[in-house]
Amino acid sequence: MKEKRASLIAICLAAVLSVIPAVSFAQGTTTFSGEAVGLKASVVGVSLDLADTGPLPSSGGSLNTSLASVNVAGIASADTLKSSTSGSGSTSQSQSTLADVNLLNGLVTATAVKSNTSATCSGGQASVSGNAQLAGLTVAGQSILASNPNLSISLPGGITVIINEQTSSSGGNAGSITVNALHVTGPSLDMVVASAHSDITCS
Repeated sequence: MKEKRASLIAICLAAVLSVIPAVSFAQGTTTFSGEAVGLKASVVGVSLDLADTGPLPSSGGSLNTSLASVNVAGIASADTLKSSTSGSGSTSQSQSTLADVNLLNGLVTATAVKSNTSATCSGGQASVSGNAQLAGLTVAGQSILASNPNLSISLPGGITVIINEQTSSSGGNAGSITVNALHVTGPSLDMVVASAHSDITCS
């Protein structure tokens, strides 16, 4: 009887030990998240979602999309829209670029717009970075030189233009960041130009 019990205990221990390494391996996998969008807008019932990579799988990989041009009368026009997102190794990164941007009949214009984000693991700790670059930017006819993140400009009619809008969080083994090169809001108005998002959870 004792021998049978000892044998049963040994089998149970072997079964438990065989599962533990598999569980540890699953917990020790770095996961990724990311997405890049050239132009996303909702204006008086008109919705746009252009040059959008879609969400990056948690296992990583690479997604790319592009659009030669867009022209929606009175709302937005732009050329050479390109977006990409990727995740591998210890880094998740996203980027979106556009040229000759014109929003709301010239209320906001720029010759070149770009956003980029990155989330990285080092020693099991996550860190994030990102920025937006805008060339030839004008808002309501005024030339704007934007350097610091989250520059907000209020315009008549309750319209707000946020330049180099950044939101991020990082702590321990997880980090996330989103950069919108331009974000225009107002009554029945929400437009985002060159959005890049990166997220990582370190093993």
